[in-house]
Parts: sequence; structure tokens; C-alpha cells
Amino acid sequence: MQTRIGSVGLLEEGKDPVVSTRTNQYKTLPWRALQLFGFFIALCIAFSIITVYTIRRSGIYSAVTTAKYNFEPCYEQSNSLEYWRKPPTNLLHSMSDNELLWRASLVPRIKKYPFSRVPKIAFMFLTKGPLPLAPLWERFFKGHEGLYSIYIHSMPSFKADFPRSSVFYRRQIPSQAAEWGRMSMCDAERRLLANALLDISNEWFILLSESCIPVYNFSVTYRYIMKSKYSFMGAFDDPGPFGRGRYNFNMAPEVNISKWRKGSQWFEINRKLAVNIVEDVTFYLKFEQFCRPACYVDEHYFPTMLTIQAPNLLANRSITWVDWSRGGPHPATFGRSDITEEFFKRIHEGHQCRQRSRIAAMALYKVFLLLVLVAVCALMGSAIAADAPAPSPTSGTVSVSPSFLSVFFAAVMALIFGSTLKI
Repeated sequence: MQTRIGSVGLLEEGKDPVVSTRTNQYKTLPWRALQLFGFFIALCIAFSIITVYTIRRSGIYSAVTTAKYNFEPCYEQSNSLEYWRKPPTNLLHSMSDNELLWRASLVPRIKKYPFSRVPKIAFMFLTKGPLPLAPLWERFFKGHEGLYSIYIHSMPSFKADFPRSSVFYRRQIPSQAAEWGRMSMCDAERRLLANALLDISNEWFILLSESCIPVYNFSVTYRYIMKSKYSFMGAFDDPGPFGRGRYNFNMAPEVNISKWRKGSQWFEINRKLAVNIVEDVTFYLKFEQFCRPACYVDEHYFPTMLTIQAPNLLANRSITWVDWSRGGPHPATFGRSDITEEFFKRIHEGHQCRQRSRIAAMALYKVFLLLVLVAVCALMGSAIAADAPAPSPTSGTVSVSPSFLSVFFAAVMALIFGSTLKI
């Protein structure tokens, strides 16, 4: 071994190495390395024993496993029914409009809910900035928690400062600038609907502005809307220049002029029609391209589309009271001097008088129709009785007078038609 090292050294270096000195160094170094290595191994074993003993005695191991166990349900929560049933806790999400509309258009195919669902009304405020009438709305909502939800779409630059105790606290949604008469206004309304649809308990959706106030209390409003079979949206055929005159024939065949409708911007619709609005891609492109000022898309898009898709679900009117008597492109705006007791009486009594007059006219029409039917039935009864052969005096049968038959026949027919007309 020593000779080989020496020979290699001679061949490479061309020198006479001190072979005995290097050999002694190589004998000493491995022994010291083995000692250090053995000491390191003993130290590791001792440290491991101490660590295991400490974990078992102090319970650190159980704490670690508990932390791991507690983390797993948070991962599984998204797969539970509770995750999908509860509304979002934070409305300021990071979804784009396309992602939001797609998410909101997901609809369960089974109509019966597998949990106790209390239907709510989503009040959607489309505003420029603050809500000056917020105290009035606070009083309107007070005591009815769990039956409503609130969403606010304002200008992106506006920062709300509602207190924590307010029903409007942290109810703003991600918004964009909306311009009157443009498609951006309909985009804002669809954005409100889509955010409200994320709450599975929202059954009705009401569009409001910062200048709207409730005319009836919450209980009356809730019962009236929840019992309705129809959604409230104005959709009428206006043959004039501000109706059909705004139609663009490039919108055919998806939108024909016979289906072109006009209505107020404000609506109250159920969940089915709200989904129809947010999932639409066909009519949206047509109105975006061919309905521009002087065609105001917020007055035509939704009324026309829903008239084509679900005309039997529309009441063709809105329950948002507005005054167009002053003329112009916008309804009347009421100031402090206009808000009096007589003003509210005019709203309530005027509406009730129109309703009562319609009911009275319908009742009179039904009564008149019933009297006509009775007269016709009486004449028919008389004719039938007149054609009947007279009984023989020797036959012993009891005769029935024609007048009795006619009256009896008229009474039977009146009962039948009266029940049909629900008089």
C-alpha cells in the first residue's frame, strides 16, 4: 500500500516523497473522524429519545394531530349543503361580469328544496352615490330580519360609510359606471340581479333608486308580492314614435316588431324571470348593437325579451308609483314641499279608487251577463213547455204548468253559469 502511493507520487510529481510521514497522518485522521462520527450518532439518538419522551409527556403530539384534524372540515365545507345554502358573507367578490352571470345562472332542476327555505325579497338599489332616504328604509326593514336582503350598486368611486348597525352596512356590490339610456344601465341591473341570485333564499327582486320610498309597510308589501302569480313589469305596445318608432329592423328575426315592447325601468320580478335575464346572450347582443339613443335600451330590453319568453308570467304593470303627468323623458321628482299628508292620500286613494272602479265594473258586467242568461233560459224553458203535449183528462197524471218549467229551467241554468262566473 505504501509502495503504491510512493510510486504514484514518483510518476506524477517526479519527487521522492516522505512515505512514512504521510502514512502516520492517514492512520491518525480516520480514527479521529470515527470518534467524531460516533459522538454525533450518540448525540442524535439521545436527542431523539428526549424528544419522543417530551412529546408523550407534554401532549404536543395530540395538539398537532388536533390541529390537523380541525383543518380538514374547512376543506370539506365547500362540499356540504350548508355551503351552498348560505348567502355570501362578503359581497365584494373578485368575479368578472361573465363569471358572475354564469354563476348566477346555475339553477337546481328539482323544485322541492331539501331544507327549510324562507323566501326573501331582494331590494336592489341602483344609485349614483349615497342613500339620502336611508333612515326611512331602516324603519321599513326594522323587525323583519330574515325576510329581505339588500344590494347596492353605486358609482365605483363612491365609498359608503354606513354604521355597523345599519341594514345597508357592507351591502355594496362590485360596480361599474352606468349611463342612462345605454346598455351599461342594463348591465348594472343584471349585475344586481346576479348578485342577488347567489342567495338561494331570494325569491323576488325589486329594483329601486335612491329617490324611492316605501308607500306601504313591510308586512303588506311582503304579503302582496309573495302571493302574486305574476311579475310586475310594464310591457305595452306603443305604436307611436317613442314605441315602435324606435324599433330597428336589423333586430329580426330574434325580435319582431309585433313583439316590441316598452315599459318603465322599475320592476318587481320572481326568481324564474331573474334567471332569464342574467342568462340571456341572444337578445342582449341585438339590443346592444341596434338599440341606441334615441332608442333607450333600459325601456325596451327587458320588457321585449320577457314578452317573447314568458308573456303569461307578466302583469304588464309595475307597482312602483311614478308621475308622468308633467311630461318629458323623466318622471316627476318630488321635493320637500311636495311630501305632504295629502300627497300620500292621493297616492293611496287614487290607486284604490281605480282598483275599486275596476272591481265594481267587473261585478256589474257579471250581473248583467247573468240576467241575460236567466232571460234566455226562461225563454227556452217556455218554448220547451209550450211544445209539450197536454195531458189527457182521463189519464190521471198531474200536469205541470209551462211557467213553472221555465222558471225551474232558468234557475238551474243561472246556478250553473253563476258558479262559472264566480258571482
